[in-house]
Amino acid sequence: MAKKRPQTKAKRPQPAPGARAAGADGNFPVVGAREPCPCGSGRRYKACHGRAAAHAVTELVQRPFEGLPGECDWVALRELVPAATAELKLKGDLPEGIPSVTLATVLPMAWPALRRDDGSILLGLQNDTASGDISRDLADTLERALAVAPGTPVQARRAPADGPRLQDLLDPEGALEPVVHSGFEFWVPDVENATPEVTASLERANAAAIPTVKLTAVDAAYWCETPEKNHLRWVMPHPEERLLDALARLHAAGQSSLGEGTRLVGSFRAHGLTVPVWDLPREMGAEDIEKPVAEFAERLAAALASDAPLTADERRARGGLTNRQVTLS
Repeated sequence: MAKKRPQTKAKRPQPAPGARAAGADGNFPVVGAREPCPCGSGRRYKACHGRAAAHAVTELVQRPFEGLPGECDWVALRELVPAATAELKLKGDLPEGIPSVTLATVLPMAWPALRRDDGSILLGLQNDTASGDISRDLADTLERALAVAPGTPVQARRAPADGPRLQDLLDPEGALEPVVHSGFEFWVPDVENATPEVTASLERANAAAIPTVKLTAVDAAYWCETPEKNHLRWVMPHPEERLLDALARLHAAGQSSLGEGTRLVGSFRAHGLTVPVWDLPREMGAEDIEKPVAEFAERLAAALASDAPLTADERRARGGLTNRQVTLS
């Protein structure tokens, strides 16, 4: 289970060395640890403002997307899906000159956000964040993207501790409807007329992406294809302990599979939610799993509704599931 993460999406690009970002107080650029601090104190950065920057991570928010429409899909797009987009609806009207705001799994050069030449905004989700609250970091990036000139990428920085969160900026009634792409052509408005350099970059990114499909039978379930076998990863909103009990009941009863050759192999935690994982035969495609997943959802609902104490077999099944559980975030 510990190796699932690199199998589910393209590796996140890393910022180039020497990239500038805000320091702990939001004003000082980050420099090399042994270089003079930009504040002019004469001390090395690591012994001056760098020390504050290193220890200024805010308390970790366990469920940063809680309260947003489609919380499970936010987690999936952050952790499971290589290439996807989703339109975002803000509270109130968009500023003049900004036709749309789109969430994207990842952007070129690991940009946190990009305002295109036409004024539209792409907000990158799969970036390392400077604080313990992904929602606050994304909201800060979005606010800055709304203010920059067209054709400008937004650089990384530490969000102000008292800044807004996504829950403050997005319409609570606006549904999140992810569109999974086979590649990263959504980066470029006119792929056919892209430069050779851009075309080569797209080819490299597309080659690293694992084929992924969002199922339609249930919410936040994603099929993916890997060289040896296929997988189903399903982000679930249920409280972890209750969900593990329900999965244990089904596993002990021989009802946790999704058909012949499939197997519930465990689960992982991501951003406060639990993500069960099934191994699937190599020949089982996304369309083949739709009906079995819908049938499993009915069995799971019945198991979740049970308050009966776990039997000895169910406790052993639960122990096995718990032992194979890892935490990604």
